[in-house]
Amino acid sequence: MHHQTKEAQTKEAVTAPAVTAPVATTRRGVLKAMGTAALSPVLALGGNVWAQAGASRRVSLNFAWNQNAFCFTPVAVAQETGIFSRNGLDIGFVNYAGSTDQLLEALATGKADAAVGMIHRWLKPLESGFDVKIVAGLHGGCERLIAYKPSGITRLADLRGKTIGVPNLSDPGKHFFSVYLKRNGIDPDRDVTWLAYQPDLLGLAAEKGEVHALATSDPLLYRIEQDSNGAYLELATNTSPPYHDKTCCILGVGGALLRDNRPAVAALARALVEAYEWTAAHIDDAAQIFHKYTTKISLDELRLLYKQLTLHEHPTGTDLREQIAFYAQDFKDLGVLKPGTDPRRFAENIAVSVLDEVHRHQ
Repeated sequence: MHHQTKEAQTKEAVTAPAVTAPVATTRRGVLKAMGTAALSPVLALGGNVWAQAGASRRVSLNFAWNQNAFCFTPVAVAQETGIFSRNGLDIGFVNYAGSTDQLLEALATGKADAAVGMIHRWLKPLESGFDVKIVAGLHGGCERLIAYKPSGITRLADLRGKTIGVPNLSDPGKHFFSVYLKRNGIDPDRDVTWLAYQPDLLGLAAEKGEVHALATSDPLLYRIEQDSNGAYLELATNTSPPYHDKTCCILGVGGALLRDNRPAVAALARALVEAYEWTAAHIDDAAQIFHKYTTKISLDELRLLYKQLTLHEHPTGTDLREQIAFYAQDFKDLGVLKPGTDPRRFAENIAVSVLDEVHRHQ
């Protein structure tokens, strides 16, 4: 076996409702027409032939994630409810908050086996040739753009000539909304200015008139809004059209793991799809589970924030490649990817199908 045994992170046991098989469909609605009972055995709970083959087929993986990112709650759910275990996986967590380049290097060199992250941060580094593959989309709805009402902004077009505050200039919010503004006729380099502030100073920067809008993720924006007595207006999110049915966060694995143990990669992708479906059906229990992993987000905040996520949006196979090609075209148009990069060929190179094509619940 390619991987040595690694000690899994120990957590207090959580009592949770019985896990049920995810109700998922292809984009074309084939499985929806057939009904839940027709789910492929490779996806239905208890139908994982590889996991049932016995302990000799189990594999230990190091999994890198940011445990303060509430949108990755299903990762904790998969651990605590036994979804990983039932899929033949022993998962050890690595809490990772470094740069995306460092994360992808860790995957490419085998220091980590798998990781989750924002697609907008992964595409440019992957163009450079890291030995990393994307195997599943996970959800949408991570990023928001809000305007400070006293600045006079009431619509997207009003951002021309204004300044947008972000936690740092490599923030996923800046990446996404640069593309979004470009799509809406606003040059993200010439028509607006981006300024970076420490997260706890973003709200103050708006109050002082140094920035006129904010772009990043929750719970930061949510807390700024709560402290402002209604001073902000939401202009867009990363589920605004044409991104309403697109994933934003993805599951990636090192190329060596994929080559040496493709069934383990399939089991990991399947487990996370199942965990996202479970989370969507058990919001309160999911909040209780994730709250053990971070003290930075309250239970009430978690329950509220889950509502903005598209928890059923987890494309694989052809659907995943289509979405990556879509984003790659965005980045090429913005000048982030090289002029010679073919978005479709790029997507086919970095996205690998390890499951039957499972898409969002409809």
